[in-house]
Amino acid sequence: MKKIILSALLMVSVLSSCSTSQTLGNKYPGMYEEKPLTIAIMPPVNQTTHVEAKDYFYTTMYMPLCEKGYYVFSPYLTMEMFQQESAYDAEYFIDADLSIFKNVLGADAAMFTIIKDWSRNNVGGVLAVDVEYRLRSTKTGQILYQKEGNIKVDTSISGGDGGIIGALVGMVATAVNTAVTDKVVAGRKCNAYVLSDMPAGKYSPLYEKDSSNPATESLIKATIN
Repeated sequence: MKKIILSALLMVSVLSSCSTSQTLGNKYPGMYEEKPLTIAIMPPVNQTTHVEAKDYFYTTMYMPLCEKGYYVFSPYLTMEMFQQESAYDAEYFIDADLSIFKNVLGADAAMFTIIKDWSRNNVGGVLAVDVEYRLRSTKTGQILYQKEGNIKVDTSISGGDGGIIGALVGMVATAVNTAVTDKVVAGRKCNAYVLSDMPAGKYSPLYEKDSSNPATESLIKATIN
């Protein structure tokens, strides 16, 4: 009887722990242990057939990381160094030693992004962006923060209440709007949405105050306007 009771209590304990939502502190302990201050943005690893996606997305990473409270090295100023050190092909460094970026730049961490999808549906009015983010320590090589966003940016436009004609007008307007929507805008929206729960850096008023905040899932799927 005692064994049954103990087993039941153990099961309740396990279920209780599973149901407890994760916090930023226990999901990203390295962020709070190492307290990175400076971040170098690595050129994206582009796994899509859209060659321009790499350069477009590279320019979108600066502001969201600054807004999270980190000192971020300007992508434009570090590009020459990356090219000299063959770091423009960031896939060669994504699992390699990063001490060169610590020694030369003084960066505490390097942000890698892997673009897995960058597609446009003009008729449906959707820009699909799938990006994985990995922040690695230049000191220990540890992954401090990792998140993937499967984001669809809705650019559809309603044709009003004009029946079939209105629907056709809306379809044409949506196609035009999606076609001219800046890829950089889609990248910025993806960054802002996915990095929203990244632990705050030293220059944020939330620094060292957000460890108990709930953490979102490692893979985020959403449609945003």
